[in-house]
Parts: sequence; C-alpha cells; structure tokens
Amino acid sequence: MTQPQGPAMIEAQGLSKYFGDFAAIENVTFKVHQGEVVAFLGPNGAGKSTTMKLLTGYLAPSTGVARIACHDMTTDRLAGSCRLGYLPENGPLYADMTPRGLLSFFASARGLTGVVKRQRVEKVVALCGLGSVIGKPIGKLSRGYRQRVGMAQVLLHEPDVLILDEPTAGLDPNQIHEVRETIRQLGRAKTILLSTHILQEVEAMAGRVLFIDEGRLRFDGGTKEFMAGKPMDERFRELSGAAV
Repeated sequence: MTQPQGPAMIEAQGLSKYFGDFAAIENVTFKVHQGEVVAFLGPNGAGKSTTMKLLTGYLAPSTGVARIACHDMTTDRLAGSCRLGYLPENGPLYADMTPRGLLSFFASARGLTGVVKRQRVEKVVALCGLGSVIGKPIGKLSRGYRQRVGMAQVLLHEPDVLILDEPTAGLDPNQIHEVRETIRQLGRAKTILLSTHILQEVEAMAGRVLFIDEGRLRFDGGTKEFMAGKPMDERFRELSGAAV
C-alpha cells in the first residue's frame, strides 16, 4: 500500500489499556495521515471503542501514547481537542433542547461568538440537513435526525480530524445512506477514523482498513488488500477466527 504524503493526524504508539488483569487493548500502533478515511473494524468487545476513547483523551492509556495532530492526548489534551471532532456511539444529547439551542450552546462552549458563531451554526445545519427540524425538541426526533444533530455538533469548530464510533448504528437504510453521503463529503477535506459494523460502508467510503481482535491489531492495509478477492464478511470472519 502506498503511504500517504500528508502528515500523521492520528497516532497510536504502543497503546495499551488494562482494567485490573484484563487487557482491553495491548500494544496497538498505527497512524492515520491527513486526508485518509480509514475504517476501524473488529468484532464486539475487540477493543475498538476503548482505542477511540484513548485517542480522544477520554481515557488515559496504561502504556503508550495517543496523538491528534501531533498533540499528546494525555499531556496536551486541550490543544488536541481543538483539532478533533469525536462522535461516540450513542453520544449524549439534551432531549429537551432543540437542535438550534443545542448547537448554539456548544458553539458558545467552543468559544464562538457573534457573526462567526451564527455562520458556523448555519453551515452545519445545512451540511447535516437539519433545517426542517431545527426548532423541534431533540427527544421528539427520529434516531436518524438525532445522529445528524450529533454530527453537526462535532463539526461546529471545523476540526481537521474526525473520530466516529458507529455513526450509522441503529439507522434504517435511508438514514444510513444520508449519513454515508455526509461522511463522504467530509472525507474530501478531513482525516477520518470510522468504526462500523456495516461492511458495505467500508467499501463505499474507506481506502484503508484497521482490524482489531482481542485487543490486538491484526491487519493494517488497503481495503482491496483486506478483502483479498473474497467477500468482506468472509474476511471479517477469517480475521476474527470465526471462519468455518
């Protein structure tokens, strides 16, 4: 696989996380370069969400270093967070707020004010297709629209790096298509690490695959190399030891 020429925007260097005697992940190392869209795959419990939480600074590693745009997320988390947009699986939203109110609140929390704040809110509302529900309580929205609100909030401060944990989980096919199109647009200008269980998403959006199983990185390479001439679900089962 040809290495991208841009700088590394996401780095895991020897990352391990232990909970007592249990190793959630162990010695995970990879880089995601500027402009890449990389799929992060693995079975349930493999360590994907733990790795993402370490990369975003939500958890501190037991050993190793996580960097976003060259910022160590243990010692320089605030600077790294300014370059990062993180959408956790089932990310929390305030059900009684409207999308307009929530986006205004988070824009202020990010230090945006005045005309810049208004322009950024308008831009993410348009990008994520929220105009028709902008004044409705978030708790009354469909799961697809709530996911769009979460994506809009992630994009408010124009981050260079996006880490998306199961952004299409629980969505219907129409909603999945809409989120996919949004991510595809974003991938033209941003660095994206995307965790998903929907393998069709990988072929549609990602140029590279990271595969983790039992807390260890088992594969790092191009999407076509990952498939190796086989259906993607078959390769997934092979790498996770489930192939018959």
